[in-house]
Amino acid sequence: MANHDLILGQSHNLRLRQNQQLVLGHDHNLGLGQNHDLELGQAHEHHLGMGHDHELDLGHHHDHELGLEQSQNDEGEVGHGYGHENNLGTDRKPEQGGHELALTAQNHELALSDNNELVVSENQELDDNLELTVVQEQEMGLESGQDLTFEQSQLIVYSPVIQARTVSIAPNFELAVGQEFPDVFSCRRALRDTAIALHFEMQTIKSDKTRFTAKCASEGCPWRIHAAKLPGVPTFTIRTIHESHICGGISHLGHQQASVQWVANSVEQRLKENPNYRPKEILEEIHRVHGITLSYKQAWRGKERIMAAMRGSFEEGYRLLPQYCDQVKRTNPGSIASVYGNLADNCFQRLFISFQASIYGFLNACRPLLGLDRTFLKSKYLGTLFLATGFDGDGALFPLAFGVVDEENDENWMWFLSELHNLLEINTENMPRLTILSDRQKGIVDGVEANFPTAFHGFCMRHLSESFRKEFNDTMLVNLLWEAAHALTVIEFEAKILEIEEISQDAAYWIRRIPPRLWATAYFEGTRFGHLTANIIESLNTWILEASGLPIIQMVECIRRQLMTWFNERRETSMQWTSILVPSAERRVAEALERARTYQVLRANEAEFEVISHEGTNIVDIRNRCCLCRGWQLYGLPCAHAVAALLSCRQNVHRFTESCFTVATYRKTYSQTIHPIPDKTLWTELSDGDPSSNTNLEAVINPPKSLRPPGRPRKKRVRAEDRGRVKRVVHCSRCNQTGHFRTTCAAPI
Repeated sequence: MANHDLILGQSHNLRLRQNQQLVLGHDHNLGLGQNHDLELGQAHEHHLGMGHDHELDLGHHHDHELGLEQSQNDEGEVGHGYGHENNLGTDRKPEQGGHELALTAQNHELALSDNNELVVSENQELDDNLELTVVQEQEMGLESGQDLTFEQSQLIVYSPVIQARTVSIAPNFELAVGQEFPDVFSCRRALRDTAIALHFEMQTIKSDKTRFTAKCASEGCPWRIHAAKLPGVPTFTIRTIHESHICGGISHLGHQQASVQWVANSVEQRLKENPNYRPKEILEEIHRVHGITLSYKQAWRGKERIMAAMRGSFEEGYRLLPQYCDQVKRTNPGSIASVYGNLADNCFQRLFISFQASIYGFLNACRPLLGLDRTFLKSKYLGTLFLATGFDGDGALFPLAFGVVDEENDENWMWFLSELHNLLEINTENMPRLTILSDRQKGIVDGVEANFPTAFHGFCMRHLSESFRKEFNDTMLVNLLWEAAHALTVIEFEAKILEIEEISQDAAYWIRRIPPRLWATAYFEGTRFGHLTANIIESLNTWILEASGLPIIQMVECIRRQLMTWFNERRETSMQWTSILVPSAERRVAEALERARTYQVLRANEAEFEVISHEGTNIVDIRNRCCLCRGWQLYGLPCAHAVAALLSCRQNVHRFTESCFTVATYRKTYSQTIHPIPDKTLWTELSDGDPSSNTNLEAVINPPKSLRPPGRPRKKRVRAEDRGRVKRVVHCSRCNQTGHFRTTCAAPI
């Protein structure tokens, strides 16, 4: 350990070791002389906390902490060794006559002089010895278990060798006569912040453009302040401050000055960094930092005020919709973007958007399969978001178009499907025969029949199974329903229905009321490629719910950015694939190959085969790409029986898959780009310079008349098939009456 001398009085050796702290103040007496040693351990780290955890390098081969030990006299040492981290706080404002601490980045001699100044000399060398001199006139107190602090001291850092960071000083909430503020609002804000920081409440007496007077809200407290405007300038200055507080501050957890605007100002920066910052987290932060407990509504309103300033108001979103649609068509040529208002009052009714990249990818590379779904918006003016989504070759969702309507009804579904039909008709010569999945509510059924008369329209199984679960609440029955839906043949389907009937005849009757051609794979006439559910909203739930509460343009932009990101990520990912088929198709073919090796194949002619397996015998026709098990026809990929037949005649299995499953087609799906849209401040300028812009900028779309009802919006969607369903009648086993349970029965015994 290095030898460091502390010149003190009497005959005591002073060693400061671990778990000992040093307090330097003005109220402690210590005889100072010449026979005291301060020992600093060389194998420790020296740290000086200066508000930002800066580390001071003292030039040793090791970083050191101030090692201190304590002993009694020469007869025996009673040591408490420790490595102590020396933190010098700078949060308090230096007062007059305070100590000044000067530190250098080199290894120097430390001295505490007559004017309480701790100096590190620059022309001294620090190798193994560090001498600390304390002048005799100073008072110094040592207490075990206290933090090392320098009261009323100023920290000055001289760093000729290393670069020192700026020390952050905490806000000063002291008020003084003559203190000036840029304007009356700054004055009021400063007084409010001071009241909150010092935990007292103010009562405003006078407040106008030229003066501001307030007093302490506690009865009997003499504290009072008056500020006035300087002549000729907007500057305000404090004229008088009467007395000090004698009230002891507020005794409750709230604060009168903690208004919604104060909450907004407190979390503004945090919300800019993280717009998903929740009101609950705002409450926790304000309580932790300021010691104030607020209501959830205050935190929510404060967040909404900042978010409105950042993203624009809901009303502005509707007003700018015509210009936004113009920008969509300008930046993404070939896209469709149309907004419609009520002819009577020009209130918003409908919005339809489909990007050219989505249209091209769906018509040229996706499966002819569409899912329809909707979700209710949670913004100020409510509304409903309609989605039409395809599926790419790897089975991922591929949004084709979306629309926003003021409310969900049959008329709006008819309009949306009409727009969807026009979109496909003008972009292809031969309209594909689609398979459409939805919850089959009346508006969708009528719209599909009117606009896609040749399409196969089936139930989304998730909607159907959830209704079935709510009716019977039996997991085994629900699982059997899904097995029946997946059954490839009629025989397998009927076997599953019989199993359901053995458990519950009511459940079997409920299922048979719904035509199996609308949901069961064995009876469905269209090609679903194994997709039994649209499941759009549930799949997009991670980000669509967040967007549903934004102003309409912000919500549409959130969807556009997500699509733009998906297109780019999936395009880049597909460039890394070296296989012929997409990964999910490669896995299915590999599984079929593994099973096909154990099958026996008999050839009837150049196209027809008989495949014998432990499951039975199946007939395969490779010319028509069909198998008796119906797996090849339904999924678009050769089943195990087909793979066995193809291998027996030395055919390439990959040549007999649908083109949508190839990597080349997948890359074509995402070959186009969804382009970004500039900030709204540039729309007018860009539209003026674009001759193709034909938007009627004078058209103003007003918000719809529907407003969000009070209370928190429900997060669980109400299925269309559940609306109007008769609720189950409950029965009391105690009084034999209906309408309540035994536990809530109030009938006398």
